[in-house]
Amino acid sequence: MITFRKQAAQGDLLITRIQKLPKELTERKPEDGRHILAHSETGHHHVVDAEKVHLFKNEQDSMICYLSVTQPTELFHLRSFNTHAPIALEKGVYEIRRQREYVPEGWRRVED
Repeated sequence: MITFRKQAAQGDLLITRIQKLPKELTERKPEDGRHILAHSETGHHHVVDAEKVHLFKNEQDSMICYLSVTQPTELFHLRSFNTHAPIALEKGVYEIRRQREYVPEGWRRVED
């Protein structure tokens, strides 16, 4: 398991600890008892336990979401092979960004 103070990455996610939630966010409901932070086309999602966090989305930017962690938990990557190590999330607030990359056609979301 990976622990961090300020910033960490898991595949195409960049996780940054922040001081407080921005304004104008919409809280999201969990799916099957967990929050999916990044959907994968193949079902290998990045997830956290919904009982320990609140997930918020910025409707203006689909590449960023926010977590308010109420109890220590872990961010998991749901893949049985070539998986990313779990990341420990302490109580606090986090910004989760989908990473982007440049290709000749322009910027695109990194696919994990």
